Amino acid sequence: MSLTEIEDSKRAAVRARRRFEATLAAAQQRLHPQNLAGEAWDGVKGKSADLAEGALDAVKKRPAAVSLALGALGLFLARAPLKRAVSRLIAGDEDESGEAGIDPADAELRETA
Repeated sequence: MSLTEIEDSKRAAVRARRRFEATLAAAQQRLHPQNLAGEAWDGVKGKSADLAEGALDAVKKRPAAVSLALGALGLFLARAPLKRAVSRLIAGDEDESGEAGIDPADAELRETA
């Protein structure tokens, strides 16, 4: 191997090392936690905007079905209080204070106050 070939090989090695270091720096910058979080947040914002637009289109196309679904969801979420209220109405739950649905302990507190 001649001297010029050795020098060319050393120069090529230095260039390859610089390219590698630049690539490594770019990868480290991209994998930094703040950058990853920023990219994830941008993705979430984009997806949520798409979902909101799709939901708005669905409401515009079928307002009755959406209203029915939201009403069913509301009833599902409020099932425990509704069950208590209906059971009190059906049972005619009146205590000795004469007030329907009032806990006797609460009635005693009202009398002492």
